[in-house]
Amino acid sequence: MKAIGLSTYGGPDVLRELDLPTPEAGPGEVRVRVHAAAVNPTDAMLRTGVYAARTTDVPPPYVPGMDAAGVIDQLGPGADGRLSVGQRVVALVVPTGPHGAYAEQIVVPAESVVPAPAGTGHAEASTLLMNAATARLALDTLALPKGATLAVTGAAGAVGGYTVELATADGLTVVADAAPHDRDLVRGFGAGHVVDRGAEVAARIRELAPDGVPGLVDGSDQREEAVPAVADGGALVALRGWQGPAERGVTVTPVFVASVRGDTGLLDGLRRQAEEGVLSLRVAKVLPASNAAEAHRLLEAGGLRGRLVLDFS
Repeated sequence: MKAIGLSTYGGPDVLRELDLPTPEAGPGEVRVRVHAAAVNPTDAMLRTGVYAARTTDVPPPYVPGMDAAGVIDQLGPGADGRLSVGQRVVALVVPTGPHGAYAEQIVVPAESVVPAPAGTGHAEASTLLMNAATARLALDTLALPKGATLAVTGAAGAVGGYTVELATADGLTVVADAAPHDRDLVRGFGAGHVVDRGAEVAARIRELAPDGVPGLVDGSDQREEAVPAVADGGALVALRGWQGPAERGVTVTPVFVASVRGDTGLLDGLRRQAEEGVLSLRVAKVLPASNAAEAHRLLEAGGLRGRLVLDFS
């Protein structure tokens, strides 16, 4: 089968088309014929070697990709009775060695697979799980009461946008950041207040919430710059592994989406919210899988609104 991966870490041009053995579904697993794989920043981090320390005992090639959409073509023994061959699905994938979503076929635990949102194409569907599950995990970690105020940085991005939409659906008041040309977009997600993004974002949030906000999701990875926006004793959720320290009793908690890969209820809840229109599935551009290097160049150039998607049809 065709896959896109790398044997050495580096820039986008290390991505190559690979011919790998077709995987077989084992007990409790399903095999998905992938039609679309979303391109996420974590894929670029894998490509550049940020996660190399985790794979010292895993030989190359390495296949990136955490978001797959396609059709089930094989059920392993004892696979979840929710799923069936021929069903359109989305899967949250945790890449290991040659096992990643940038492939024509991928085997994943049945618990990590849910039906694709009704009425969506493969490209749209592939943009849902990883980023929305990260947003859901961040909000659940903060556990703010209904009516509380949440701040979100990076609100125009994939995780940030989903965080604003889910928080609004949870009954939270959202203060979000945005560049001038993204203000209407972020308001459309449900943000009650929008401030200018940038190094002074904490001061701008404090203008609206003089005592600080009880919780903040740091979608733009501003770390120390974002902490002053949080109230004494409040909490910040970090998405890139930062653990602080922070002053004034502010708790910093990094979240990792792999921790919910087996939470079928959470994943299926996101699918339902996409069907209901709570979550907006945004595709920036669809490229042939063979153009993965170009997709990574576009990703690293920044300014995308929505996800790039690789087409494996």
